[in-house]
Amino acid sequence: MPTYDEIFEKVQATLVDALGVDEDEVTRDATLQGDLGAESIDFLDIVFRLERNFGIKIPRGELFPENLMADPEWVADGKLTTKGIEELKARLPYADLARFEEDPAVDKIGDLYTVDMLVQYVQSKLAA
Repeated sequence: MPTYDEIFEKVQATLVDALGVDEDEVTRDATLQGDLGAESIDFLDIVFRLERNFGIKIPRGELFPENLMADPEWVADGKLTTKGIEELKARLPYADLARFEEDPAVDKIGDLYTVDMLVQYVQSKLAA
C-alpha cells in the first residue's frame, strides 16, 4: 500500500498532465476548479487518468456526484438544506465540509474538490 505522500505525488502528476498546470500549483489545499482551473469536462479526464495511473475503477458519479442539485429537498434558495448537506457528506466522505457548512451556497460546492480530497479518495480505493 503506497503512503499518502506517494499517492499525493502521483495525483499531483496526474493533475499536471490533465490540467496543464505547474507542479507547484498542485498543493494539498488547492481546489480543482478555483485554484487549478478545472472545468466539468476535465473531471472525466481526471477520473480516466486516476483509474489508469492507480489501476482502480471509479464508478460514474462516485468521485464527482451528479444530480445533487436536482432534488428540491436538498437545495433551497441557492443553498443546500440540512438534508442536502447530509447527502453531500454521504457522497463526498473525504471532503472537508466544515467551512462549507457555514455558508452552504451551491456555487461553492466546487471548492470542496481539493487535491487532498482526491488523495484520500484514491487511498481508500487502494485499501479496498
